Amino acid sequence: MDWAGAIDKHQAALKRLLALLVAMAGMTVAAGESQRAAGIDVGQNTLPRHLHRAILRLLRPAEAAARRLIILAARGMVVPHQRPRLGTSQQHSAFLRAPGGTGIVMPKGAMPPRPAPQTMALPLLDPLRLPRHKLSRPTVVPRIRGFGFGLDAPSLIPARPVPEPDDPLDADRLRLRLAALGRALDDLPRQARRFVRWRQRRRRGACHRLSPLRGGPPPGGRAPGSRHAREVDRTLDDVHGLALWTLEHPDSS
Repeated sequence: MDWAGAIDKHQAALKRLLALLVAMAGMTVAAGESQRAAGIDVGQNTLPRHLHRAILRLLRPAEAAARRLIILAARGMVVPHQRPRLGTSQQHSAFLRAPGGTGIVMPKGAMPPRPAPQTMALPLLDPLRLPRHKLSRPTVVPRIRGFGFGLDAPSLIPARPVPEPDDPLDADRLRLRLAALGRALDDLPRQARRFVRWRQRRRRGACHRLSPLRGGPPPGGRAPGSRHAREVDRTLDDVHGLALWTLEHPDSS
């Protein structure tokens, strides 16, 4: 099989999709960086809810397909083992969030907030499915009774506002994910080395995940033969099958 040709084909398809998502999110394509990196303050990047959700519906399967492309690119790759890093002492502030050390404890809320991340890497592992618990929300205030008084009439709790399609949603993390996907597609060999090092850590017992792919259908994908299938779903279906075969038949040559 022409593995290099298959990787190039699907890599080009994902880059076309990424260019569309970048344009939808209002990012600068040439620099490959988000608008925040161009000087917009964190927290002021927003997108309408309907656009934010539309980008996510395409970004999730694109990220899943990129992870599978990385597995294909790592086929047969050998990376020298890295020596475990020696523990280094880190400088900590004298003001603590909890008692201990110097005994100087800052009041709750007095510590400066942690800075928002400016960059992120594409996760190599599929997110696991978590059990969904339906949360019940109270609709009335509890009745309170006491000696000489009582509150018998239930007081209704105001209903939550209905989400509107044009509600502004923070898009900082969304743009970070798009930038991470772009960097991964631009340098698959580097991402493949990351994956090989992850497998080395797993063999040493440092990782608890048995497989980088979760069981069942890949994240965000739709059945490629369904009426609502998109091009990214067909790409994801192809690379998913190739990645499964690669994991079951590792090539050490």
